Amino acid sequence: MKRLENKVAVVTGAALGIGKATAILMAREGAAIAVTDVLDEEGKQVVDQISEEGGNASYWHLDVTNEQEVSTVMKQVYEKYGRLNVLVNNAGIAGANAPTDQISEEEWDKVMAVNVKGVFFCTKHIIPYMRKSGPSSIINLSSIYGIVGAPDVPPYHASKGAVREISKTDAMIYASEQIRVNSVHPGYIWTPMVEDFLKGQGGDLEEGKKAVDALHPIGHMGEPDDIAYGILYLASDESKFMTGEELVIDGGYIAQ
Repeated sequence: MKRLENKVAVVTGAALGIGKATAILMAREGAAIAVTDVLDEEGKQVVDQISEEGGNASYWHLDVTNEQEVSTVMKQVYEKYGRLNVLVNNAGIAGANAPTDQISEEEWDKVMAVNVKGVFFCTKHIIPYMRKSGPSSIINLSSIYGIVGAPDVPPYHASKGAVREISKTDAMIYASEQIRVNSVHPGYIWTPMVEDFLKGQGGDLEEGKKAVDALHPIGHMGEPDDIAYGILYLASDESKFMTGEELVIDGGYIAQ
């Protein structure tokens, strides 16, 4: 039996990187996938790939900072598939990389709107449908920087710390309703976000990659599938006794 057979999952930020890998893997394991993003062309390409592999997926444009849009999309997904069992709150941005005293209110708010408010809106508006769908799982993408600090991108780190605590709070609130909430904490994963971050540092990209690889005891950055497999476990019934937990997938980064 496929690990997510008869489940319906919403994946935010599913057009690229970890979200894309997660949507494709979950579809291979039997879930019907709502691929959501603001990158319409790339999101539809993910749906096409899933369909070509024999999976079941549809695309919705979704700006997670727009509460009305979130509400509408969750309703439409439920009406299409008849249930909603899994939410992967993956949509996120890195934001400004500057010392705290040099970041504008606008720069701070932009990151919080996507990374924190987006998790809030999507959770808020999927919960009523999860109550109708039976045991369910919410997986929130935090970061190693939701657990440890670093001297860069303050809004991003603050937002991921917030996601870590949102996950624990919601896990307690909804446990009695068999809605589990866990957070995933990736190390550096080779995605467009990390590539753009390194390019923004200036210097040679390959040298930058080597420097980041060296931060991990295992000797290299991770790949999107490394995180997708962890998300798959949390979405499946194999993790039915896990809620309020932190799944760290970081090549040993925070063990140092």
